[in-house]
Amino acid sequence: MRINDSFINNPTRVWLVILLLGVGGLIALFNIGRLEDPAFTIKTAVVSVQYPGASSQQVEEEVTLPLENALQRLPYVDNISSISAVGLSQITVNIDSRYHSSELPQIWDELRRRVNDATLQFPPGVSPPFVNDDFGDVYGYFFSIYGDNFTNPELRKYAEQLRRELVLVPGVGKVAIGGVLPEQVYIEISRAKMAAYGVTLPRLADVLNRQNLVSDAGSMTVGSESIRLHPTGGFQNIDELNNVLISPAGSTHSIYLRDIATVSQGVSDHPGNIYHANGRDALTIGVSYIPGVNVMNIGHAIEARMQQLSADKPAGIQLKVFYDQAAEVKKSVDGFIINFLMALAIVVGVLLIFMGLRSGIIIAVSLALNVLGTLLIMYLFGIELQRISLGALIIALSMLVDNAIVVVEGVLISRQQGNPLMNAISHIIKRSAMPLLGATVIAILAFAPIGLSQDSTGEYCKSLFQVLLISLMLSWVTALTLTPVLVKWAFANMKVAEKKPDEQADPYGGWIFRVYRRVLSALLVRQTVTLGVLATLLVASVWGFGYVRQNFFPSSNTPIFFVDLWMPYGTDINHTARIAGEIEKEINHQEGVENTVTTVGQGGMRFILTYNGERQYSNYAQIMVRMDDQRKIAALTRRTEQNIRDHYPEVNASLKRIMFGPSGGSAIEVRIKGSDPDTLRQIASQVDKIILDDGASDGVRNDWQDRSKMVRPVFSPYLGRELGVDRGDVDSALQMNFSGSTVGIFRDGSTLMPVVLRPPVAERLDVDHMANIMVWSQTRQQFIPLSNVVSDFKVEWEDPLIMRRDRSRVLSVQTDPDPASGETSGDMLARIRPQVEALTVPHGYSIEWGGDAENSAEAQQGLFTTLPMGFLMMFIITVLMFSSVKNAIAIWLTVPLALIGVTFGFLLTGIPFGFMALIGLLSLSGMLIRNGIVLVEEIGQQKKEKNQTEAIIYAATSRLRPILLTAFTTVLGLAPLLLDVFFQSMAVVIMFGLGFATVLTLLALPVIYNCFHREGQRRTQ
Repeated sequence: MRINDSFINNPTRVWLVILLLGVGGLIALFNIGRLEDPAFTIKTAVVSVQYPGASSQQVEEEVTLPLENALQRLPYVDNISSISAVGLSQITVNIDSRYHSSELPQIWDELRRRVNDATLQFPPGVSPPFVNDDFGDVYGYFFSIYGDNFTNPELRKYAEQLRRELVLVPGVGKVAIGGVLPEQVYIEISRAKMAAYGVTLPRLADVLNRQNLVSDAGSMTVGSESIRLHPTGGFQNIDELNNVLISPAGSTHSIYLRDIATVSQGVSDHPGNIYHANGRDALTIGVSYIPGVNVMNIGHAIEARMQQLSADKPAGIQLKVFYDQAAEVKKSVDGFIINFLMALAIVVGVLLIFMGLRSGIIIAVSLALNVLGTLLIMYLFGIELQRISLGALIIALSMLVDNAIVVVEGVLISRQQGNPLMNAISHIIKRSAMPLLGATVIAILAFAPIGLSQDSTGEYCKSLFQVLLISLMLSWVTALTLTPVLVKWAFANMKVAEKKPDEQADPYGGWIFRVYRRVLSALLVRQTVTLGVLATLLVASVWGFGYVRQNFFPSSNTPIFFVDLWMPYGTDINHTARIAGEIEKEINHQEGVENTVTTVGQGGMRFILTYNGERQYSNYAQIMVRMDDQRKIAALTRRTEQNIRDHYPEVNASLKRIMFGPSGGSAIEVRIKGSDPDTLRQIASQVDKIILDDGASDGVRNDWQDRSKMVRPVFSPYLGRELGVDRGDVDSALQMNFSGSTVGIFRDGSTLMPVVLRPPVAERLDVDHMANIMVWSQTRQQFIPLSNVVSDFKVEWEDPLIMRRDRSRVLSVQTDPDPASGETSGDMLARIRPQVEALTVPHGYSIEWGGDAENSAEAQQGLFTTLPMGFLMMFIITVLMFSSVKNAIAIWLTVPLALIGVTFGFLLTGIPFGFMALIGLLSLSGMLIRNGIVLVEEIGQQKKEKNQTEAIIYAATSRLRPILLTAFTTVLGLAPLLLDVFFQSMAVVIMFGLGFATVLTLLALPVIYNCFHREGQRRTQ
């Protein structure tokens, strides 16, 4: 080839390319971006709407339904799920995976317009919707702030100071504070004094609002100046509230607020979210990074800035880092680099042993240049070093040497046959260039379904395809350019074997080659028996595969686990926080615990991409535990689970690990779709029993939760009209007594604090004295007992939550395998699924599966959507290379043989078959087809000089060493990945599948080829 000649005859070009790949690759290695996991876009937005005082059914009908109808008309939507709770609607919108992340801003704009249009249908009292499209933000630097004797406002003040400084660090995107308790101004006013002085609630609210109203007084012109007018009277501090004049108009006495009330400032009694850290009340701060930056560099910059700010930290306040993405990235990347270097050393060692010193060094140098060149191209195209891309480099190692092995092997054989060096190089390049190109393209196309998959799992694994595309194409180019030059330099002084005129040198005279030829000859004679045995083994492997454990993605090896705590629905958030705090303190006393952070009321910040926090529930808490060694997690989870069962029987606890890949929620989820809540709960109870009887679950819960109590005062409209009291007055009286009524806003700088009016503690009536609550009568201008207009107080049960999915009511039963059982979700699902699907459900009701089953199905659908096109292209290329459908079919028939080794490998190791194993099967098919192409191409070349049987035996013998060597380097090179929980299933597939299939290919493919070409037994000249 001309390109080869231009390199062989021009050493300057060779050295330039070597320096470019070598030095450029080293520079890229030190500057390339680093991540722990590859980024994938979370195409989710959450629409929240408050409807104070409404029941869950009212929220569903009057708020959720109009919003769902508007959102469902968006063409981009994949699915919509909603939670209709008392006074709150939360709608989650998931965008279809086929839309790229660059399209999301426009999609979110259109979503907001649809939401705003739907608000026109809302009844009075509904708050404006809030659309959160930053749901996927990842706060990779996550730490807590706490200190003895520091109040929440004091911690907030320091946290805001840190936020102002950290957001200025180059590369930082956002800084968020969690756990801030809303501050309020409390006015505790005696009803007796209000009645005595004639002060009414509406009068007090009107005075406070008008006194602290921001209004425009205009300006006046004085000469050439325009001077703004701004009257005094606004509140400058809390004490000034005491001096507000509240006496009725026309009153002869001046009544001030201090005469009938006590004014104080504090935090809300019922916040939406509470944080603890290491057993103390705390705040958290999360720092997110700008996309595309080097996380490690930004992490070091944040640490340096935090160190500078430590001098300004108040004495007694502690900062505790829970998750530092930069440190995790360094640990993860360093671990993978060690695995990569181990794999590289294994591959090079094998080459040196089996190829000889000179040949081994040539291939090792080619391999090093390919790896460095791949890093350079990755750096130029912005592909970071992370779990997937580094794994791809390890997988590519053995495939990178295959092209170089073919070239070096061909030159060596030709030299041993007595041909001159340059003739040998030229001959092998011309003969192998196109077959190697076709084989390389097919190996790349085997990974194309990953690169073309549009779902989140495909996006997560996309760099696997990108890295293999770069590295394999680069290996083909270097095999035809640099490798021949290295061969020329290494073998320039190699003596040519002396040949007698009537003697042909036999490079395959070794005992291994002789044994292989005898075995292959015997198989060619007994073709029927051979194919029958292979078919039997394949059928047995398909049957045995049914006993292989299944999983989607494994647990991460990050030493963090979560304890999800669910109290009975309706539990006050402060009680939930107290129980969670007790459990957290018990965990903190255990050996190996470095740090804990507890979030109450909702999930925490997304500090890692695969973390998915819960929505707002006052009865929910999550304890995040960081250990010094992930091997200690199993023992601690067992002790924690036992402690909760023994001392907190009312708590439904679930212990989870961080998962790899884009998954979230419970591992096993049974969705029951229907309309009637009673029927849904009845079916759910049957599912609960099936799961609990299985005995391997870590607790069961349903997302509708248990029905909760509701007190319904029976209001008499007749008595209300007579006494001048309406239903709104009753609501206001009840709210003021138990929760306090908001009567205004107090401005303190940038902080707006609600002014809450409530009775003193001594006058707050409990549930037993509700009838004695006083309500203001507008007609009589006096307070009257509530019992005068309310005839009874009924206790009723209600559904506190109504879940919907795609505009249908759906109740989901959720569970996870018990961590102590060592089972995967696939193991447990295989047992309970037939029983659940055997349940008889009424007409109009159905059962669907979510959790890992759904995630796996969606990921496989995204993969298999593009798989046929990829395999079709691979088959077409195979046909075009040989201009023969027979040859292509013969090669492809060897691919299923890999399942024999795959099944054996999984049954032997006990490792579950997951999504990464599925990707391994694709890569394995590419490797086998690649080997088959080169073998069949060689048979075709030999048939020009020999009869078919001799050509098959000679061609297979000539390919024996390269194929075995490639397989051997692959199997040994992937051995370090067996220790990595993420890649171990892929490693099992390739190691055992390739190991078995290579031997079977060398034996079965010649037999299959011979069966397909019965006509060509004669020698062709």
